[in-house]
Amino acid sequence: MSAGPTLAWDDGAIVTVDQTALPHRHNVLRITTVDELVDAIARLAIRGAPALGIAGALGVALSAYRHGADEPVRRDAARLAAARPTAVNLAWGVDRALSRLAEGADAVLAEATALAAEDERVNRAASSRAADLLQGLCRRPRLRILTHCHTGRLATGGVGTALGAVHHLAGQGQVEMVFATETRPLLQGARLTVWELRDAAIPHRLLVDSAAASALAAGLVDCVVVGADRIAANGDVANKIGTYPLAVAAARHRVPFVVVAPESTIDGATPDGAAISIEQRPSDEVTSVAGVDTTCAGTQAFNPAFDVTPGDLVTAIVTEDRVWYPADPGTGDLADRIDRLATVVEDFPRPGVRFRDLAGVYAQPATFGAAAHALAAAYRDAFSHVVAVEARGFTLGTAVALAAGKPLVLVRKAGKLPGPLRSVKYDLEYGEDVLEMQESAVPPDGRVLIVDDVLATGGTLAAVAKLVTEGGAGVAGFGVLLELAGLGGVRRLHPHRLVALRTDRS
Repeated sequence: MSAGPTLAWDDGAIVTVDQTALPHRHNVLRITTVDELVDAIARLAIRGAPALGIAGALGVALSAYRHGADEPVRRDAARLAAARPTAVNLAWGVDRALSRLAEGADAVLAEATALAAEDERVNRAASSRAADLLQGLCRRPRLRILTHCHTGRLATGGVGTALGAVHHLAGQGQVEMVFATETRPLLQGARLTVWELRDAAIPHRLLVDSAAASALAAGLVDCVVVGADRIAANGDVANKIGTYPLAVAAARHRVPFVVVAPESTIDGATPDGAAISIEQRPSDEVTSVAGVDTTCAGTQAFNPAFDVTPGDLVTAIVTEDRVWYPADPGTGDLADRIDRLATVVEDFPRPGVRFRDLAGVYAQPATFGAAAHALAAAYRDAFSHVVAVEARGFTLGTAVALAAGKPLVLVRKAGKLPGPLRSVKYDLEYGEDVLEMQESAVPPDGRVLIVDDVLATGGTLAAVAKLVTEGGAGVAGFGVLLELAGLGGVRRLHPHRLVALRTDRS
């Protein structure tokens, strides 16, 4: 499988691979008109929600260079957006490019190109976050993963969403087997997912769609991970047909069901799954295979391209910015609520420091309660104790322990707890400090969730983890309200799982 972007702009044309011909033929399409692009999208030569967003933006650029005038371009844009009605990214990409139309065709193309580059960064972040989540949700060191449809390189700008998480885990030696469903109607799983897994030398087996529930029942699967074409405001997920029964079976057998998608796939204007338009495909896509009839001539088929999985069947939705637990009411916009309520205090506690003050979060009972429940739900039954870090972690740790119904353990600075104690030294920016925990607080067979308000460099949380493990207990993971990206905290805490309800990339 060649590297590089899924869709490229080349001297007035969109260049891509025809996904309907793979894996046996590698047909390169050179698309020069909007009519050709609409056809390629409709017949699934170009498919995958993020890739459709890029295609839509590049299609507006095609039209802008051809027509120049505003009205013809907007007509072409409307046709592009309607080519696949369920996938919200297509219309989103079209709108992004149209926003630059008044500046001319070069500006439209620049926006489309920027969107494509952004998609690669976004999907790397989402797939990495999802891989970390799956490690925490599943107890096995090497995972057996079931995935549906195709969510890899060709479905995005070149990285993948759900399959990107699989690649991330495989790169760490943490994949035992991937079960790829064949995925009706056009067998995207059998043709594209298997092709990509084989190319990456990731162990895999093809799974008949109707056998997925049996595989779950037999205990062959540790987690299900899929993508999405549209996510409603309440967490209902539209994805390739067959996703809903997978989620039902996963819930029945207590197997985590995780959706990986960019934030652009979340459609805040769609309140729930009932409002999502489901695309209907031609009957001949299922009544014949490779041009050969498989049933009686003239048979009509019920052939929806997608179904809707209710949010209460979804363990987590992972984007580039957050982990969302739609089964927990009130957490859908939790990251935005935390962001709005947090404030930045310049030059505190000393010049040059930007202090993130979360007092506004604590002052809002609904948001604070939702945050505590979200962290507790993220780890479900994977932990026996909550360990809270002095001092700002105490507030959140108390709320999480109450939400989970688990014992609370306090880690404090030296001299504040009666013994016998365990202690650990750790580095500060200007010297050392000591943390202590009572020896009897966590039994050797315990597993702890370590909670603090903010993750920066990770030094304090790493010290707490050492304090816990030196006593023989295990670390289920870390939970914070806010992660300050770029300071190395996530890397420092690896390989332990981290759940951050909001990531600040500023």
